[in-house]
Amino acid sequence: MQQRQLGKDGPMVGAVALGCMSFAGFYGATNEAESHRTLAAALDLGVTHLDTARIYGDGVSEEIIGSFLRQNPARFSIATKGGIRTQPTRGFDNCEEFLRECLEGSLKRLGVDHVDLYYIHRRDQTIPIEDVMGTLVRFKEEGKIGGIGFSEISPASLERAAAVHPVMAVQSEYSLWTRQPELGMIQACERLGTAFVPFSPLARGMLGEKTP
Repeated sequence: MQQRQLGKDGPMVGAVALGCMSFAGFYGATNEAESHRTLAAALDLGVTHLDTARIYGDGVSEEIIGSFLRQNPARFSIATKGGIRTQPTRGFDNCEEFLRECLEGSLKRLGVDHVDLYYIHRRDQTIPIEDVMGTLVRFKEEGKIGGIGFSEISPASLERAAAVHPVMAVQSEYSLWTRQPELGMIQACERLGTAFVPFSPLARGMLGEKTP
Protein backbone atom coordinates (compact mmCIF):
# COMPACT_ATOMS: atom_id res chain seq x y z
CA MET A 1 0.00 0.00 0.00
CA GLN A 2 1.14 3.55 -0.72
CA GLN A 3 2.30 5.53 2.31
CA ARG A 4 1.37 9.02 3.47
CA GLN A 5 2.90 11.19 6.18
CA LEU A 6 0.68 12.66 8.86
CA GLY A 7 1.60 16.33 8.93
CA LYS A 8 5.12 17.66 8.52
CA ASP A 9 6.84 15.32 10.96
CA GLY A 10 4.28 12.67 11.88
CA PRO A 11 4.43 8.93 11.20
CA MET A 12 4.24 7.38 7.76
CA VAL A 13 1.03 5.39 7.48
CA GLY A 14 -0.85 3.46 4.83
CA ALA A 15 -2.85 5.72 2.52
CA VAL A 16 -6.04 3.93 3.59
CA ALA A 17 -6.81 3.78 7.31
CA LEU A 18 -9.37 1.66 9.12
CA GLY A 19 -12.19 3.51 10.84
CA CYS A 20 -13.28 1.53 13.88
CA MET A 21 -16.69 2.99 14.69
CA SER A 22 -18.35 -0.20 13.43
CA PHE A 23 -16.68 -2.20 16.21
CA ALA A 24 -19.18 -0.60 18.58
CA GLY A 25 -22.18 -1.81 16.57
CA PHE A 26 -23.06 1.42 14.77
CA TYR A 27 -23.82 -0.42 11.53
CA GLY A 28 -25.33 -3.57 12.99
CA ALA A 29 -24.55 -6.30 15.47
CA THR A 30 -20.93 -7.34 15.82
CA ASN A 31 -18.63 -8.89 18.40
CA GLU A 32 -15.02 -8.84 19.51
CA ALA A 33 -14.00 -11.90 17.50
CA GLU A 34 -15.40 -10.48 14.27
CA SER A 35 -13.73 -7.14 14.93
CA HIS A 36 -10.41 -8.88 15.58
CA ARG A 37 -10.74 -10.69 12.25
CA THR A 38 -11.29 -7.31 10.59
CA LEU A 39 -8.14 -5.93 12.22
CA ALA A 40 -6.11 -8.96 11.14
CA ALA A 41 -7.40 -8.65 7.57
CA ALA A 42 -6.52 -4.95 7.58
CA LEU A 43 -2.95 -5.80 8.56
CA ASP A 44 -2.73 -8.30 5.73
CA LEU A 45 -3.85 -5.58 3.29
CA GLY A 46 -1.20 -3.12 4.47
CA VAL A 47 -3.36 -0.93 6.70
CA THR A 48 -1.21 0.59 9.44
CA HIS A 49 -3.42 3.37 10.86
CA LEU A 50 -6.54 3.00 13.01
CA ASP A 51 -9.09 5.70 13.77
CA THR A 52 -11.33 5.39 16.81
CA ALA A 53 -12.94 7.60 19.47
CA ARG A 54 -14.03 7.64 23.07
CA ILE A 55 -17.72 7.90 22.18
CA TYR A 56 -17.75 4.93 19.81
CA GLY A 57 -19.87 2.66 21.96
CA ASP A 58 -18.79 4.57 25.10
CA GLY A 59 -15.29 3.15 24.76
CA VAL A 60 -16.18 -0.27 23.31
CA SER A 61 -14.29 0.35 20.06
CA GLU A 62 -11.14 1.30 21.98
CA GLU A 63 -11.46 -1.73 24.25
CA ILE A 64 -11.69 -4.07 21.25
CA ILE A 65 -8.62 -2.48 19.67
CA GLY A 66 -6.82 -2.74 23.01
CA SER A 67 -7.52 -6.46 23.33
CA PHE A 68 -6.19 -7.00 19.79
CA LEU A 69 -3.05 -4.98 20.53
CA ARG A 70 -2.30 -7.11 23.57
CA GLN A 71 -1.91 -10.04 21.18
CA ASN A 72 -0.37 -7.98 18.36
CA PRO A 73 1.61 -5.13 19.96
CA ALA A 74 3.01 -2.18 18.00
CA ARG A 75 1.27 -3.17 14.77
CA PHE A 76 -0.75 0.00 14.20
CA SER A 77 -0.45 3.77 14.43
CA ILE A 78 -3.47 4.88 16.44
CA ALA A 79 -5.62 8.00 16.37
CA THR A 80 -8.42 8.57 18.82
CA LYS A 81 -10.65 11.49 19.75
CA GLY A 82 -12.16 13.26 22.74
CA GLY A 83 -14.19 16.30 23.62
CA ILE A 84 -17.81 15.08 23.39
CA ARG A 85 -19.85 14.48 26.53
CA THR A 86 -22.63 11.92 26.49
CA GLN A 87 -23.87 12.33 30.09
CA PRO A 88 -26.13 13.77 31.39
CA THR A 89 -26.79 15.12 27.89
CA ARG A 90 -24.74 15.09 24.71
CA GLY A 91 -22.60 18.16 24.12
CA PHE A 92 -19.13 19.41 23.25
CA ASP A 93 -16.64 20.11 26.05
CA ASN A 94 -13.04 21.09 25.32
CA CYS A 95 -12.04 22.16 28.83
CA GLU A 96 -8.70 20.78 30.01
CA GLU A 97 -10.18 18.72 32.84
CA PHE A 98 -12.59 16.87 30.56
CA LEU A 99 -10.09 16.41 27.72
CA ARG A 100 -7.62 14.92 30.18
CA GLU A 101 -10.32 12.56 31.46
CA CYS A 102 -11.09 11.55 27.86
CA LEU A 103 -7.45 10.96 26.96
CA GLU A 104 -6.56 9.02 30.11
CA GLY A 105 -9.60 6.79 29.61
CA SER A 106 -8.70 6.17 25.97
CA LEU A 107 -5.12 5.24 26.82
CA LYS A 108 -6.33 2.81 29.47
CA ARG A 109 -8.84 1.13 27.16
CA LEU A 110 -6.31 0.89 24.33
CA GLY A 111 -3.67 -0.47 26.70
CA VAL A 112 -1.05 2.05 25.61
CA ASP A 113 0.69 5.04 27.19
CA HIS A 114 0.77 7.10 23.98
CA VAL A 115 -1.28 7.60 20.83
CA ASP A 116 0.22 8.93 17.62
CA LEU A 117 -2.60 11.39 16.95
CA TYR A 118 -5.26 12.89 19.21
CA TYR A 119 -8.22 14.70 17.68
CA ILE A 120 -10.64 17.13 19.24
CA HIS A 121 -13.76 15.33 18.06
CA ARG A 122 -15.85 18.49 17.84
CA ARG A 123 -14.99 22.08 18.66
CA ASP A 124 -16.47 23.64 21.79
CA GLN A 125 -17.22 27.19 20.69
CA THR A 126 -17.29 28.47 24.29
CA ILE A 127 -13.53 27.94 24.70
CA PRO A 128 -11.01 29.80 22.52
CA ILE A 129 -9.21 27.36 20.26
CA GLU A 130 -5.91 28.86 21.42
CA ASP A 131 -6.71 27.62 24.95
CA VAL A 132 -7.60 24.18 23.62
CA MET A 133 -4.27 24.08 21.80
CA GLY A 134 -2.52 24.91 25.06
CA THR A 135 -4.10 21.84 26.63
CA LEU A 136 -3.11 19.63 23.71
CA VAL A 137 0.45 20.92 23.69
CA ARG A 138 0.70 19.96 27.37
CA PHE A 139 -0.50 16.45 26.54
CA LYS A 140 2.19 16.26 23.87
CA GLU A 141 4.88 17.52 26.23
CA GLU A 142 3.81 14.82 28.71
CA GLY A 143 4.43 12.20 26.01
CA LYS A 144 0.81 11.07 25.85
CA ILE A 145 0.13 12.14 22.28
CA GLY A 146 2.35 12.42 19.24
CA GLY A 147 0.35 14.97 17.29
CA ILE A 148 -2.65 17.26 17.49
CA GLY A 149 -5.72 16.97 15.30
CA PHE A 150 -9.22 18.37 14.87
CA SER A 151 -12.32 16.80 13.39
CA GLU A 152 -14.71 18.99 11.42
CA ILE A 153 -13.39 22.49 12.08
CA SER A 154 -13.34 25.51 9.79
CA PRO A 155 -10.32 26.75 7.84
CA ALA A 156 -10.29 29.89 10.00
CA SER A 157 -10.17 27.81 13.19
CA LEU A 158 -7.34 25.73 11.75
CA GLU A 159 -5.37 28.90 10.99
CA ARG A 160 -5.80 30.08 14.59
CA ALA A 161 -4.82 26.70 16.01
CA ALA A 162 -1.75 26.39 13.81
CA ALA A 163 -0.55 29.81 14.97
CA VAL A 164 -0.10 28.25 18.43
CA HIS A 165 1.44 24.91 17.41
CA PRO A 166 1.54 22.80 14.23
CA VAL A 167 -1.60 20.75 13.68
CA MET A 168 -0.81 17.25 12.45
CA ALA A 169 -4.18 16.43 10.87
CA VAL A 170 -7.70 17.64 10.20
CA GLN A 171 -10.46 15.14 9.62
CA SER A 172 -13.56 15.95 7.57
CA GLU A 173 -16.21 14.05 5.70
CA TYR A 174 -15.31 14.09 2.01
CA SER A 175 -16.64 12.22 -1.01
CA LEU A 176 -18.26 12.86 -4.36
CA TRP A 177 -21.41 13.44 -2.31
CA THR A 178 -19.85 15.79 0.27
CA ARG A 179 -17.32 18.20 -1.24
CA GLN A 180 -17.38 21.14 1.16
CA PRO A 181 -13.68 20.70 2.15
CA GLU A 182 -12.79 21.88 -1.37
CA LEU A 183 -14.04 25.35 -0.39
CA GLY A 184 -11.02 26.17 1.73
CA MET A 185 -10.10 23.37 4.11
CA ILE A 186 -7.98 21.33 1.71
CA GLN A 187 -6.16 24.49 0.64
CA ALA A 188 -5.53 25.54 4.26
CA CYS A 189 -4.17 22.09 5.12
CA GLU A 190 -1.80 22.19 2.16
CA ARG A 191 -0.59 25.67 3.08
CA LEU A 192 0.00 24.77 6.75
CA GLY A 193 1.51 21.32 6.22
CA THR A 194 -1.45 19.65 7.93
CA ALA A 195 -2.62 16.25 6.72
CA PHE A 196 -6.18 16.21 5.41
CA VAL A 197 -7.82 12.96 6.53
CA PRO A 198 -11.16 12.34 4.78
CA PHE A 199 -13.78 10.01 6.22
CA SER A 200 -16.87 8.40 4.69
CA PRO A 201 -15.38 8.32 1.15
CA LEU A 202 -18.39 6.28 0.00
CA ALA A 203 -20.86 8.78 1.47
CA ARG A 204 -21.88 6.47 4.33
CA GLY A 205 -22.69 3.76 1.80
CA MET A 206 -24.67 5.87 -0.67
CA LEU A 207 -21.91 5.49 -3.27
CA GLY A 208 -21.30 1.81 -2.56
CA GLU A 209 -22.96 -1.28 -3.91
CA LYS A 210 -24.95 -1.54 -0.69
CA THR A 211 -25.38 0.47 2.48
CA PRO A 212 -23.45 -0.61 5.61
